[in-house]
Amino acid sequence: MLMEPSELSPLLESLLGKIVIVDLISSYVCLGTFVTYDAQFLELHDADLHDFRDSPATREVYVHDSVRLGIRRNRARILIRSAEIVAITRFDDIAIF
Repeated sequence: MLMEPSELSPLLESLLGKIVIVDLISSYVCLGTFVTYDAQFLELHDADLHDFRDSPATREVYVHDSVRLGIRRNRARILIRSAEIVAITRFDDIAIF
């Protein structure tokens, strides 16, 4: 069931059009441009869906490197189930030391 627009989170609305990092419950992280959402899915474009089972890097190192070096796009469009999301962070909010 889709939520009415008035029920959608203004916190998510503030992220529309921004590059975001979506941390998932599983061993995946997704980075890309946040274009829309509903009660069930978030949609990202020009995205990098990364599975840490295939990588020696930790989540923090991978995200940090992506901010420094750019997103390694491997998906033109991706839908992410809302129930799988742990956190959403603006790309610009990642601290680089």
